[in-house]
Amino acid sequence: MHFTVYCLDHPSMVERRLENYDAHKAYLQTAPVKTLISGPLTMPDGQTMIGSFFLYEADSIADIETFVQADPFNKAGIWDTVDIRPFIKRVDNR
Repeated sequence: MHFTVYCLDHPSMVERRLENYDAHKAYLQTAPVKTLISGPLTMPDGQTMIGSFFLYEADSIADIETFVQADPFNKAGIWDTVDIRPFIKRVDNR
């Protein structure tokens, strides 16, 4: 199954996000779930990071919840909200 994970940061988290970026990136490489797409959400300027988006493939939503809870960004208190939803891929133009 596919799952989207949409995370919005607490205000003024850019510095903390950058301080934890290497640990976050390394953690994604250890995923027991498959990361299909990931990247930061930004302000309209296209530069200022305000959150994260992921598209994962996993057997269950519980697998995703466990993985996201242990993410260094989550442990560092960067994310204010985390929304995990099952996703049905209908179009993939890659």
